[in-house]
Amino acid sequence: MQDLLQMEEAAYTLKAISHGTRLCVISLLADTHEMNVSEIGTKLNCEQSLLSHHLTDMRAKGILNCRREGKNCYYSLKNKQITQILDCIKSCNCE
Repeated sequence: MQDLLQMEEAAYTLKAISHGTRLCVISLLADTHEMNVSEIGTKLNCEQSLLSHHLTDMRAKGILNCRREGKNCYYSLKNKQITQILDCIKSCNCE
């Protein structure tokens, strides 16, 4: 039963990050401690409204932390171990 619960949690996490933009956000935040929406959007060349949608969803699903400072929201990884998923993908040479 415990294995099933762990696999369901893993599936939930994989679904939460299963988009190229979301994987890029995780990769960016792995290299920096935190970034605001504008900084992430500039680095990814992504429209701010679409990016905000992804960030909000990943925050709701427990992937990201959000810290407000004035009008800016700064995002960081809630658990840096999630970057191991990216390492695994890269090591499989998936393109």
